[in-house]
Amino acid sequence: MSIIPKDQLRKLLKEHKVKDAKDIQEVLKKLFGDALAEMLEAELENELGYSKYDYKNKETPNSRNGHSKKTLRSDYGKLDIDVPRDREGQFEPKIVKKNQTDISSIEDQVLSMYAKGMTTRDIKTHLYDLYGIDSSPELISRITDKILPLISEWQARPLSTVYAILFMDAIHYKVRHEGRVVTKAAYTAIGVDLEGVKDVLGIWIGENESAKFWLSVINEIKNRGIKDILIVSVDNLSGFSDAIKAVYPETEIQKCILHQIRNSTRFISYKDIKAFTADLKKIYKAVNEEAALASLDELEERWSKKYPLAVKSWRTNWSELSTYLKYPEELRRIIYTTNTAESYHRALRKVTKAKSVFPNDQSLMKILYLATMDTTKRWKDRMRDWPLIISQLEIYFGERITQYVV
Repeated sequence: MSIIPKDQLRKLLKEHKVKDAKDIQEVLKKLFGDALAEMLEAELENELGYSKYDYKNKETPNSRNGHSKKTLRSDYGKLDIDVPRDREGQFEPKIVKKNQTDISSIEDQVLSMYAKGMTTRDIKTHLYDLYGIDSSPELISRITDKILPLISEWQARPLSTVYAILFMDAIHYKVRHEGRVVTKAAYTAIGVDLEGVKDVLGIWIGENESAKFWLSVINEIKNRGIKDILIVSVDNLSGFSDAIKAVYPETEIQKCILHQIRNSTRFISYKDIKAFTADLKKIYKAVNEEAALASLDELEERWSKKYPLAVKSWRTNWSELSTYLKYPEELRRIIYTTNTAESYHRALRKVTKAKSVFPNDQSLMKILYLATMDTTKRWKDRMRDWPLIISQLEIYFGERITQYVV
């Protein structure tokens, strides 16, 4: 149903000699301004208790006192309106508050553009083309700074008591720090709760990826309410396992198989890489740990003399590389790599790729938070095959799950 009857709409377009979209924008701007003016007049009339020319019913010593000019930023560009005044200065309009100069959705649009990775220059151009607003980097920064309290609240929110799986990884960015450009790590943790729903638990920015920093992250999430984590899937960072065990000693650790493959094949010459990776596949695709160990023995026998470091790393890390082998295929697919975290990181990189260097940690945190909110909106469904997975986890972990399941 049309708000304006078609015959009146045609008459309006004819009266204003509308020829193109720009003319329509001007007509809408005038209509919007006129509507605001009428609403302000109606607000004052309600405040005073009598209409403009109905002095007989006046029951207040207060009265109208002309108008004041006000320039607003709107979705139609700059808009000049007349704001009615009262003699006693008590009138507080609701539709356009006294100190309000912006009635547009520009702030929402700036945040949306920022979340999609647009540069400050691109945002500035867009605002000028659409609204005629000559913005500055400082204005855009002030607008995006308004989400900082939301970030703090999100980063400190209470978490679930138990997580079935936790993925921990880091993504690296160039950031200006004390006059020089340094590489910083944005540490991320993704939890899968007992309902099978995943969520980003937090983002932490540090100088570089280290076990010491991860320990502070793990302590923080514990302080936010996590009493137990069943399985943690992590990369092969040295000392990472010790950091986890220091806080959650019963948690099972699965080191990422793909990270392990990449690390071990660094030592292999090009002519041997195909044969070596074929032998590796027999290990990580084995039906159980016994078969995997037999394949590891074969790998060691064939390659240990030529590539001792590549083979030794599998032996050294075996207890945490083989955790997934005792679980059903449905759970193996989820935990044997940190792909869940890396998929999330790919979504972040799409947004951040236009920025080669961030001016500070705060700027990086703002865009990562906005990109995270945009990405996790789609994380509403359970993970695939979750009813089967959780039923098996209940058998493996017993009361560590059942005491929290209603």
